[in-house]
Amino acid sequence: MPFTRPSLSDLRSQVAQDIASAAPGSDPLLRFSNLKITGDAQAALANLHYGYLDWIAKNAVPFTASGEFLEGWAGLIGVIRKPATSASGSVTFIGTPGAVIPAGVKVVRGDGVTFTTGAGQTLGGGGTAIVTATADADLTGQTGAFGNNALSTVMTLGQAIAGVQSNGTVSAVFAGGADLETDDALRSRMLFAYQNPPQGGDKNDYVQWALAVPGVTRAWCFPNVAGPGTVSVYTMWDVSEAAHGGFPQGSNGVATGETRAAAATGDQLAVANALFALQPVTALVYHLTPTANPVAFTISGIPVASRAAIPGAIAGVFLNDGVPGGSIPLAHIWSAIAAVSGVNDFVITSPAVDITNAAGALPTVGALTFT
Repeated sequence: MPFTRPSLSDLRSQVAQDIASAAPGSDPLLRFSNLKITGDAQAALANLHYGYLDWIAKNAVPFTASGEFLEGWAGLIGVIRKPATSASGSVTFIGTPGAVIPAGVKVVRGDGVTFTTGAGQTLGGGGTAIVTATADADLTGQTGAFGNNALSTVMTLGQAIAGVQSNGTVSAVFAGGADLETDDALRSRMLFAYQNPPQGGDKNDYVQWALAVPGVTRAWCFPNVAGPGTVSVYTMWDVSEAAHGGFPQGSNGVATGETRAAAATGDQLAVANALFALQPVTALVYHLTPTANPVAFTISGIPVASRAAIPGAIAGVFLNDGVPGGSIPLAHIWSAIAAVSGVNDFVITSPAVDITNAAGALPTVGALTFT
């Protein structure tokens, strides 16, 4: 039977009754009496004790543990909180052939975020040089997604270099940046690991391995997508690649150490390399990014004041139910929209049937038409 914790008011009343019964003729309810003040202090201390016991109870089981206690429960099954990671990519600069961009030079993005160049590069005969760079770590050690960049993002040298123009552009996406894993995400991976013990390389094993890569929030495993004897793993990066709808940035392929197929790049390579160290030696594992399947909606009866919340409600269903190549019951969309504040009566006129996706595709919110 669940235990009902008494409130502070209940404790005060109980202590006052105890004092009254133990000291006949006293009145512990008088506002400024010493007995009332003493009783209120006792009740407050008891309330703190109940609070401490609540905290112990929550951290005594993995379902509700938090912080270091959650990490302890997760560590028992080999699940470790994913640290923040820095993004890396390449920037192209132009200038006079023969000019040198040394290693360790600061490169600054338009919003002030700084990056540090890797190996030094000399501008070739065409007057260009491609320089690798890595986002400077956040001082708190908790964030890293801020360093991800799309192609053609403008970068500026943090110091003048003779013969090199100060402005350059991103020529290879900056990927791999991720924030410190949240308690909710760690708990989800931990519970999944408890429920799915290792099976020597089954589908759930690949999902667990992929989810352990910093930045990955969702993962799926399918056999034979890239041909007989292959394993294909799809991932989404809903936080670190939010600017791209959560889709990983890079190219599909295999790990760097795999010689039987072309290597992936960007986010896909980070996952492929992580899996390569864990997968069965005979498996040919591809990391594939899902393709977007924008779904247009026509909805009538939605009040103007509630329309701004509709895309988020639909996106929440896609996030929870979406599987590459799977389907989304239209009834789930109806339920999500009905839960939006201010919505009482509405009709989804399009689509009229459950949402289906081509192989490898995930649904995204397309054009919304309100009538």
